[in-house]
Amino acid sequence: MLAEALRQASPRIDELKGKAIVVKVGGSTLGSHDTTLEDVAALSKLGVKVVVVHGGGASISHWLKVIGKEPRFVDGLRVTDAETMEIVTMVLAGKVNKEIVTSLAKLGGRAVGVCGVDGGLIRARRLSDDLGLVGEVTDVDLHAVQALLAAGCVPIIAPIALGEQEESLNINADTAAAEIAVSLGAEKIIFLTDVAGIRDQDGSVLPRLTKQQAQALIDSGVISGGMIPKAHACFRALDRINEAQIVDGRVAHALIRELLTDSGVGTRIRG
Repeated sequence: MLAEALRQASPRIDELKGKAIVVKVGGSTLGSHDTTLEDVAALSKLGVKVVVVHGGGASISHWLKVIGKEPRFVDGLRVTDAETMEIVTMVLAGKVNKEIVTSLAKLGGRAVGVCGVDGGLIRARRLSDDLGLVGEVTDVDLHAVQALLAAGCVPIIAPIALGEQEESLNINADTAAAEIAVSLGAEKIIFLTDVAGIRDQDGSVLPRLTKQQAQALIDSGVISGGMIPKAHACFRALDRINEAQIVDGRVAHALIRELLTDSGVGTRIRG
């Protein structure tokens, strides 16, 4: 199936060679039948500079429940006290990050896992007292990422930032991906998720939206929960990139199809 997807995409592959793309993946989209990492490995081998930013919310919630702690969210953002931050660090920078690195290695890819604390890659300030150790990105230092890309590696980035007091802060992965894409001057950004895309009030997937239309859906409550920070991340990415894409990662080779063909499998948002 990968060979067929690449054959269909071949006319556009040269357009992306040597250019950077940012791919945000959620832990829930990386199931046993997922093809995202296969696509990432193939694109990297073809000369595309792929940066992966990953989440892992479901795994974090699982391990919080193991220790008897109920996860809490405000507008799609996880309330993060000190104990929760320990779990976030262990799960994101440890378990999930290294699972992705090893999975890419099995596919013949070269990947290096880091988190935003490493080398001051992502710096942030606390977003609000109500959310606790949740950060708002203030700066991105791409020296380490650029060095990895120059070496032909795929950076795998866990969204944990260095705070103003040198503490670790939990960053929404969609937000982190958008900030990295803007700082990198990426050609494209794709948010892979486990839903079909943004839906209207009747439940139909909206293949294309403007920023204004998406904001209206937020204001009316049609876009809610975890899709709110995803939409806001798209808005931020549009400061530098012409189009942000929310893609159904459960579809076979959705990443290659969305990047290199006209076969859309999600929602595209333009400024």
